Amino acid sequence: MRIGVVSRSFPHLTNEEVAALLAESGFTWTELCLSQTDSNYWRYNGRSDLSDLTDERSREIVETYRRHNIEVASIGVFTNLLETDESELEQNLKYFERHMQIAALNGVPIVATECGFIPGQRGIHADTYETAFERLVQQVRYLGERAGHYGIKLALEPCVLDVVPSAKRTADFLEQVGSPHVQILLDPANLIANSSEEEMFRYLAPHIAYFHGKDRKVNDTYGRVVGDGDMDWHTFLNLYHQHTEGVPFILEYVNINNFCEIRDRVLAFDRSR
Repeated sequence: MRIGVVSRSFPHLTNEEVAALLAESGFTWTELCLSQTDSNYWRYNGRSDLSDLTDERSREIVETYRRHNIEVASIGVFTNLLETDESELEQNLKYFERHMQIAALNGVPIVATECGFIPGQRGIHADTYETAFERLVQQVRYLGERAGHYGIKLALEPCVLDVVPSAKRTADFLEQVGSPHVQILLDPANLIANSSEEEMFRYLAPHIAYFHGKDRKVNDTYGRVVGDGDMDWHTFLNLYHQHTEGVPFILEYVNINNFCEIRDRVLAFDRSR
């Protein structure tokens, strides 16, 4: 089983250092978040100034990984698509589209995001759920059209903490968006409180662009590394090989001290399934 690591696991390293470290450790994929010391642009649920991230510089960054035989499976954006201030939302969408341009220019097939959230108001609220869900449908439908324009895919990461909190609701969302250019970044730990491993694949298998590999206790707010939560990894990996063989599986929540150990946990689960 081929395994990757998100680049933001190593925020204190340069892109060259991350690429060399992953290659030396036997990894094959990364989700590139432009989060390194020489490309410090990634802002979770927000945006940064990309004005000095030229096309040439983006090529240099992506090629750094490819020189080390690390495939850039995705560019992680993770901005706020539920922003209620229209001028801020417009800037978020422009920021997102710039990442799409970079992905297309460099042959990276996917750009990824969560739903986003208003700080202090994350999750489902009865008085805003319907409007927030419809707002997300509209923004992702628009971004799906832009993704098609650039010849790439947009991958949305659902989560129990957000307005797309289960596998069934994610399938509903995809149907309402109605775009062939929109897929799913499946982090199974994000759905385990609402959906079984079997349900995730039943509803979403044809739509999965790639996976995040992390774990979660069903009553936790935040995730944990693989093996420290309530995921049934034997069942999950059986379903992975049955339905999505070869789809990138990219570790999250690891760091420079444990990323190889957690990779080895995944491989041990895989051997014993």
